[in-house]
Amino acid sequence: MSATAATQPASKHVWNFGAGPALLNRSVLERAQREFLDYEGSGMSLMELSHRSDLYEQLNNKAQDQLRQLMDIPENYKIIFMQGGGHTQFAAVVYNLLAWRLDQNKKTNSGEQDWRNIPVDYIVTGSWSSKAVEEATRLGANVRVVANAKTAYGGKFAGVPEEKTWLTSSKDQQAQDKSNLPAYLYYCDNETVNGVEFPFVPSQHDVANVPLVCDMSSNILSRKVDVTKFGVIYAGAQKNIGPAGVSVVIVREDLLKTAELKDGMVPVPLMLDYNTMVKNNSLYNTPPMFAIYISSLVFDWLLNAEQQKLHDGAYHDQIVAAAGGRSDLVGIDAAVARNARKASKLYNAIEQSRFCKLVVTDKPSRSRMNVPFRILVANRTADMSDEDKKKADAEDKAVEARFVREAEAKGLFQLAGHRSVGGIRASIYNAMPEEGVDVLVQFIKDFEAQL
Repeated sequence: MSATAATQPASKHVWNFGAGPALLNRSVLERAQREFLDYEGSGMSLMELSHRSDLYEQLNNKAQDQLRQLMDIPENYKIIFMQGGGHTQFAAVVYNLLAWRLDQNKKTNSGEQDWRNIPVDYIVTGSWSSKAVEEATRLGANVRVVANAKTAYGGKFAGVPEEKTWLTSSKDQQAQDKSNLPAYLYYCDNETVNGVEFPFVPSQHDVANVPLVCDMSSNILSRKVDVTKFGVIYAGAQKNIGPAGVSVVIVREDLLKTAELKDGMVPVPLMLDYNTMVKNNSLYNTPPMFAIYISSLVFDWLLNAEQQKLHDGAYHDQIVAAAGGRSDLVGIDAAVARNARKASKLYNAIEQSRFCKLVVTDKPSRSRMNVPFRILVANRTADMSDEDKKKADAEDKAVEARFVREAEAKGLFQLAGHRSVGGIRASIYNAMPEEGVDVLVQFIKDFEAQL
């Protein structure tokens, strides 16, 4: 051992509950470290390679093949890697799907011929779907919010409204709008900030004629998905796939349509154009190569039974039992069993607490990935004055800040809630081992014992 290695301190072990950029599996990081200076015997780091090189194109294709295998993606769906995260996809969806709908209307000589009048439908269940609506509106689209969780849950994002209450579920509404079908129906499958996750796939809209568009940024690869029910699925990588910088887009090939000025629509910017990206195999421009590389390592990890067993550690036999005794447990099957156990443990601990209160009141809509809760210790009464309410809120916030500080001292990091809502939030994505959840559960009990 070299003198430098002998004096180097051991790395500090922490449990990272951050919502994104989020925890990456340690074996993935260690492999990236080993390959950092010499990728595939090239003598160069991956970050030094040309994105036009055979080596990189092989990696690009491999990552697509791995994801296709993990999610059982049919051949008539194209996989592309894009930059800009979810915020960029808010705009890309509008441009691409309106271009497709306008083209459909012109081909059939029916429906609205002005793109500004074609509806785009949104279900709002939290902060990210709200932002998607804001962007679509800003771009001049004819936005319809067909369901809003705040309306259904007393001004709070606390669940998913029943589908029968949505505007798209009304037979009369559908019949009325046949001459002007929406370009798509959009929703966010898991709201990272608010902890709301869809317990179902929307199915009461005009499924045959209106593509379903889904933001799966924070729960992709965590549960089984029937890709054929969707027109477009996209996901920012920095939660359940890899590092920030790349977004995965899965798009049904019949929806690919580039719009130009001559088509009577604002042109789709080429960097947002799904058709351009598919034609160039995600290599239209220099892609986020390192982020795609790490994503491929994560896909490798999910597909490797031995790596899954090492990740589970002492919990592996219990996870296998929860999955029906499958000894070859890999991929999303392994993630489903593991995530169900982790979420159940954490939710049970919070529900049994005297002071911790869950934010999402609709149990079927509680996220398995992001668990927000409040710590409420102040006494409250129905006839409290506004001044007393402010004091009570300040007392609770002080206790929550103390919770975060003491958790960090114990090696539990990034537990503060999103800045827009406050409170506490624990994100327990695929890479979080069950042991980490057990450590957090014990900390909650120990902290409460001091109050």
